Amino acid sequence: MGKRVVWIILDSVGVGELPDADKFGDVGSHTLCNTVNATSITLPNLEKLGIGHIEGVHCLEKVAEPMGSFGRCIEKSNGKDTTVGHWEMAGVHSPNPLPTYPNGFPDEIMIPFSEKTGRKWLANRPASGTEILDELGEEHMKTGDLIIYTSADSVFQIAAHEDIVPIDELYRDCQIARELLSGEHGVARVIARPFIGKPGAFERTANRRDFSLSPPGVTVLDQVKKANLPMVAVGKIEDIFNGKGVTEAIHTKDNMDGVDQTLNYMKTVKEGLIFTNLVQFDSHWGHRNDAVGYANGLVEFDDRLPELIDAMTDEDILVINADHGCDPTTPSTDHSREYIPLLVYGKQLKSGVNLGTRETFADIGQTIADLLGVESIDEGISFKKELI
Repeated sequence: MGKRVVWIILDSVGVGELPDADKFGDVGSHTLCNTVNATSITLPNLEKLGIGHIEGVHCLEKVAEPMGSFGRCIEKSNGKDTTVGHWEMAGVHSPNPLPTYPNGFPDEIMIPFSEKTGRKWLANRPASGTEILDELGEEHMKTGDLIIYTSADSVFQIAAHEDIVPIDELYRDCQIARELLSGEHGVARVIARPFIGKPGAFERTANRRDFSLSPPGVTVLDQVKKANLPMVAVGKIEDIFNGKGVTEAIHTKDNMDGVDQTLNYMKTVKEGLIFTNLVQFDSHWGHRNDAVGYANGLVEFDDRLPELIDAMTDEDILVINADHGCDPTTPSTDHSREYIPLLVYGKQLKSGVNLGTRETFADIGQTIADLLGVESIDEGISFKKELI
């Protein structure tokens, strides 16, 4: 069937609360429609693909003849974060939530971390990444102590000023934390959060880096690589999978850079999988409850969608979905437990197929494996037959 799949993740663009959203404090979340309704944007190119036909997406137009096929997926895993969402779509089910630290990290982690890094710490509690800099950035610059914080997600984050802690040292400190955070304390990600600027005007830089757990099972990335096909990771993908199954990778500074790099790879990588994460929706706008920024980001992507479609060959397949929600219109600044949208387009595929509500994100990865003719993954049901 397809020789090449271009797989794009609109990070956090969920399409409505899941049936168990009450257990996660996310009743009322609908990242896409709440954002659209708050700002009155239009997304004509996503509408042409069929996004308005997805169940629960009442805020966008149902075009008469969608170019693509459409559906939504339920998260089977116990979580609502980037790591668990991506692992599931690639074929790994996570029945147990990854550990979180609402009261900060215990001494059994922090004391050896301080000894091994040679630095003390500040904070060690859940916090907003921008607010913690305003609060403790100046003290960090005076003392050299690392700012350690977490969130509702399974993350250990280290913020440091690039003039105080060189990037290479910050990355080494993250690697030390990653080695300590295993077993029962195996958080999904250790994140380097470098920043620059002066008190009152601190800015996080594009030198962020994630040190992830490796997926505890076989993913579609592994199967593509095993078949000696390219598995190109654009944006955060390499970090999310800890490099497992990746044959080539590039990190990006923002969504539009992610689109640019995807288009660049489409010129040179003629088979296999190009797997792109557009993280700005989540990191810049969702977590900061910036509905206007989020809406503008959706419009920016929608404007670039024709470029991606025009760059496709007759055999190419484009898959677009999300990994969770992060509704910028609700009081919470955390991820939200939502359905994710699913759009699939290819010149040789059927158009206008309603793929319905899929029981797991893994149906996406299983279908990609099926379309590329590589070995199947353990989770999910392929919907390839519905498309051809």
